[in-house]
Amino acid sequence: MEYKASHRYADMSARKVRPFAALIRGKSADEALQLLRFAPNRGARLVEAVLKSAMGNAEDRGERDAEDLTVSEARIDDGPMFKRIMPRARGTAYPILRRICHIHVAIAAEPEETTPPAPVVVTPAVAAPNVTPAPAVQA
Repeated sequence: MEYKASHRYADMSARKVRPFAALIRGKSADEALQLLRFAPNRGARLVEAVLKSAMGNAEDRGERDAEDLTVSEARIDDGPMFKRIMPRARGTAYPILRRICHIHVAIAAEPEETTPPAPVVVTPAVAAPNVTPAPAVQA
């Protein structure tokens, strides 16, 4: 089962948060939490909060083994921008773009390891009879 959490309209640029999503993608939930906890960035705090929320959702829905959960999806999307204008010299203006992002994290239980099916033994086909090549013609 997959458990999701998201933080929409996070007040930080997606470019600053994406490295932390890439850091935890595919890792176990506990290991990902430890990696984010010791990163000294504000983006790590935002992703950490969303990961804790996803783990809480899993616990709330009856997941018994929190150690068996892995981060199946960690995605950072761009949100809308606040657009402002900064007046500059000689009547010009520079745009100010306040960027916002959406943080999505999903965790899932590790799939049970199943035994692979027995390999199929293929017997080789009957070999072609030995044919001797024709002698080369000398000129």
